[in-house]
This record gives sequence, structure tokens and C-alpha cells, in this order.
Amino acid sequence: MNEDIPVRISQAGKDMIQILRLSTSPVGVRFLRGGASYPDGAKVLKQHRYCQALMKARHGEDVILDSENIACPAAAAAFGFKALPHGLKSGKGLMGFGIVSDESVGKRMFEDMPRLEAGEITAIHLYPLERAQFIPDVVVVEDEVERLMWIALAYLNAIGGERVISSTAILQATCVDSTIIPYLNQRLNLSYGCYGCRDATDIGPGEAVLGFPEKMLQKIVEHLNFLGKKAIPTSRGKNALSALMGREKKGADLTSQ
Repeated sequence: MNEDIPVRISQAGKDMIQILRLSTSPVGVRFLRGGASYPDGAKVLKQHRYCQALMKARHGEDVILDSENIACPAAAAAFGFKALPHGLKSGKGLMGFGIVSDESVGKRMFEDMPRLEAGEITAIHLYPLERAQFIPDVVVVEDEVERLMWIALAYLNAIGGERVISSTAILQATCVDSTIIPYLNQRLNLSYGCYGCRDATDIGPGEAVLGFPEKMLQKIVEHLNFLGKKAIPTSRGKNALSALMGREKKGADLTSQ
């Protein structure tokens, strides 16, 4: 591996944080396959959900989640670690959680779930992107929706203006929507979050999550740099709103005279 590659990736992570004012780190997600050794310094998590591992990485931890310690059965099935339990596969489990009112809806949601092949990977390595020592398969970002909007716009610029289409079942937002779909389809995918990650992590009510393949990282950051020169500060400055409020105030003052 070219030793300069992790440096470029970590710099891209720093640039994303600086340009967008991200509240936490973008996360590098790397799939480990049979025989791959765990990196020095990475903490092997015990009985964590994938969304919780992602939460720890976005807050600065370097972590490993393997097939024995992934605590969410739906995510375990999505990553090809274990078979989906019958209670979820039938849709009855989602009825029990109050997520769907008809078990056939829950059944369909899992039937359509994108997933890795059984045994394709053995563990997942998650780390803050700005401290990358390895090339990730996917980059995942959780933050305020406005900040994610700029990433999506940078991606749209990078792919020539084609509309950005996202897929979600409002279920498995971090594992399927933001990690597996970007990996399998090699495109950005944006999710609103889901019952599970909003229950199990510190993701805020105004935050969402997206993921994109590593091959798009440099292009996205290139276009974020471009957007950061004019579009981002102008939009955040709310100049058009200020002008409207100024006109309304002027009109109100004239009326009162």
C-alpha cells in the first residue's frame, strides 16, 4: 500500500470537519476478511450494535466489531455474520416493536434488505477518518442534516449533476443504508435514521446519516472546498432571509407612521 494514501485520507477527513464544521468525526469503515489481523490499538468491542460502534468511532475511538460480538441480529444478518432470526424474518418482530402494524410489511422490509454474502467478512474496523491509517471501504457521516446536504451536493457535482437517489426502509439506517448499500452499489446513500439507532445511540433528532464509497472521498472533498468558498457561507449567512425581514420591518415602520 502506498504510504501516502492514509495521509491523503486523513487529510480529507480533517478537511470535511473544517469545511462543514462537523460536530464529530466522519468514520472510516473497513471490512476485514478471513485471516486479516486486527490493527494495533483498535479496541475489540463486546456485545455492541453496529450503530453503537459507529457512535464510538465518530467520537474518536478506533474499534473492531466482529461476528461474535455484534449485538443486533438484523445487522448481523446484513453483514453476513448470522442468519436472520425467524421472529424478524416473519415480520412479527417489527410488529412487537410497534414499527409496523402488519407483519407482512415487516417481512417485506427484510426480504428486500441488501446484505453481504454469508461469511464474506469476519469483522468490521471503524475509526475516525482524520486519523486513518488504512483505506476504508466506506465513509459514514452522522451529523446535522444541513451538513449532510453539502456532502450530497458535493457528490452530485462529482458525478456530473445526476440526481442523487437514496434507498431506505427506515430500518437499519447505519448498517444497511449508510454502509452496505454504498459498498455494494458504489454510490452515496442517505438515510433519515431508524428506530434502532435512535434508541441505541446519541444521534440527535436533527441529525441523519449517510455513507459513500471511499473511491468518491477525494472528489467529494474537492467539491466541498469549492462549495466552501461561496455557497456554504452565503447560505449559512441567510442573506435572503435578512433582506426579507428588512423589507418587512421597513413596511411595518411606514404603516405605523
